[in-house]
Amino acid sequence: MNSSSIFQSLVNEYAGYTFLTGFLLVIGSLGAARLFAKANQPWLAAFIPGWNVAVVLKMVGRPVSHLAFFLVPFYNVYFFFRLCVELAQSFGKYSIIDYVLVSVFNVFYVLNLALAYNEEYQGPVYGEGRTAKGEVQTADYGLLG
Repeated sequence: MNSSSIFQSLVNEYAGYTFLTGFLLVIGSLGAARLFAKANQPWLAAFIPGWNVAVVLKMVGRPVSHLAFFLVPFYNVYFFFRLCVELAQSFGKYSIIDYVLVSVFNVFYVLNLALAYNEEYQGPVYGEGRTAKGEVQTADYGLLG
């Protein structure tokens, strides 16, 4: 059996799933492109695998070397959800509801962040201590600092 007939049989048998996957891929890519443009990043990166993750890492303030965390089994799942939460925090979303929504409905939440006029990119959040309301915590060392 050649590869074209295998592909054709998959498309014929799972046409609904193929359409749904393609639809989510297009919506997710267009939403990510708009989100990147909103954060003054190259919107074309949304369509190039690997570069899109590097841009998201840059948006949240993580070094690009953290891209290697996606290669570690099991930790990559945790890191993906952590990165999604940090992306929401970069747009000023600090409630538990936002964390759950960005984790469960990732594609649609990113699309919402991208298309909402009242959502603004507030900058990187990695490495900053923040309160639940989004204020930056500073250490008070008294006379020693």
